[in-house]
Amino acid sequence: MKKLGTRWSLHCLLFCILFAAMPVAALRAETGIGPSFKGPVGLQLYSLRDKFSKDVPGSLDEVKAMGFKYVELAGTYGMPPREFRRELESRGLKPVSAHYSFEEFANDVDKIAREAKELGVEYVGTAWIGHQGDFDEKTCRHAIEVFNTAGKKLSEQGLKLFYHTHGYEFQPYGSGTLFDLLMTETKPEYVCFQMDVFWVVHAGQSPAALFEKYGDRFALLHLKDMKQGTPIGLLTGSSDVTNDVVLGTGRIDFRRTLAAAKKAGAKWYFIEDESPTSERQIPLSLRYLEQVTW
Repeated sequence: MKKLGTRWSLHCLLFCILFAAMPVAALRAETGIGPSFKGPVGLQLYSLRDKFSKDVPGSLDEVKAMGFKYVELAGTYGMPPREFRRELESRGLKPVSAHYSFEEFANDVDKIAREAKELGVEYVGTAWIGHQGDFDEKTCRHAIEVFNTAGKKLSEQGLKLFYHTHGYEFQPYGSGTLFDLLMTETKPEYVCFQMDVFWVVHAGQSPAALFEKYGDRFALLHLKDMKQGTPIGLLTGSSDVTNDVVLGTGRIDFRRTLAAAKKAGAKWYFIEDESPTSERQIPLSLRYLEQVTW
């Protein structure tokens, strides 16, 4: 027994030495990743827009402290793109995608390409197609033309164009919706989509059903939950920001949605929380993704 005890003590000592030598990152699970959800997950920096408008370096420090490795941009808050990229890289943050206005895609796609390369992003997209009153077929067809043309030019420079759903596109059209028209008439080789699950549900649609229907056309997602009791079936693309709540606490079925996204081949997931309490809510949303199962 004494000999066995000595051998056991040596094994324990060796394990402790190896454990202490391992990098901290290797000892803990990646932030936001759990038994079912495998990401990769990033943060849409617009979630902290008020803080960024006052202090870019401090805001990026907070993003890093939350555990994020990947980010999506919506402007650089007055900082030149190359400088913004250096600030990101100095904190180990990788910029994956960036949002621009629809007008820039229509009128100055070269500027988007130039800035995207300076930022080092792979995807560039827009979240709003300007329209008066209800979104209509004429506006939709104009957007299709813009996206196909701009998408081809961007593709030639190694960039991927995406359109971010905002809910108003689900106006009835034929046997489907104008979103179906937008999806079927844009060229897959030049145009992909970012599903914002909040806006899909806000319009009375099912994120899982759209993944099943259109598969990997949805390359990116925005993850945000909707406060219980928020009206749905609306085609306005507008909702009070206080309706954004911690993932898993609202009315969106994330188990079904995330499972469908994974099956469809979604490549990137970004938490976007536009609420005034986003700084408190974002870490809780990450914890949800770390424990959710399906």
